[in-house]
Amino acid sequence: MSHAIADSMTMIGRSIRLSRRNADTLIMSIVLPLLMMALFVYVFGGAINTGTGYINYVVPGIILLCTGYGAASTAMSVADDMNSGMIDRLRSMPIRSSAVLTGHVTASIARNALSTTVVVGAAVAMGFRPSATPLEWLAAAGLLLLYVLALSWLAAGLGAVAKSVESASAMSFLMLFLPYLSSAFVPTDTMPAFLRGVSEHQPITPIIETVRGLLTGTPIGDRGGIALAWSAGLLLASFTLATALYRRRVDD
Repeated sequence: MSHAIADSMTMIGRSIRLSRRNADTLIMSIVLPLLMMALFVYVFGGAINTGTGYINYVVPGIILLCTGYGAASTAMSVADDMNSGMIDRLRSMPIRSSAVLTGHVTASIARNALSTTVVVGAAVAMGFRPSATPLEWLAAAGLLLLYVLALSWLAAGLGAVAKSVESASAMSFLMLFLPYLSSAFVPTDTMPAFLRGVSEHQPITPIIETVRGLLTGTPIGDRGGIALAWSAGLLLASFTLATALYRRRVDD
């Protein structure tokens, strides 16, 4: 166990250093959500009726969109390791190759924590006024951490099977697109019936509604439990899938 922890810490340090050196990807994972927030608030916000200030409505969705960008970069980083000979070099060293995934996932959490902090700070400067208590902030952060973990492990699994960095980027497109088919930017009751059914029964919507309720005081109802169930189930499935795909690829 001590060797496994030491190996994981080594790979976590490596992944974080790689994130610092790959500054353009880190910057874009922050800038793109900020641009989307500015676009929706200042261009579309005046035309969208949500029953509250649009900036308060859209920020939780932007936060989850931000995690999608961070996860996409995780998939590409893992794919780069898988196809650049990094894994082959690890086989000749006394280190657990599975620690590679742990390192990438932990670095993804660190990147998402940074980008989320920047996005929330920018949102406050733009007029976002959360009413959450410290306990509600903690609950929102815990739910977001669970979701980021699930998404990062899913991205790691996609990166493990991708044959190139480009294909990993393409495979992670769904993680970037899914928030647009949710209540992130508009209420689901304004959507056509066929699209509303998709939006209300996918994992992003209850997570967004729960975070929105915790931060701004809107009703949560049973969405909190649904959000936890989706996030925990997705984490379990993603972790199992990622480790299985990684071992299969390494053993080939």
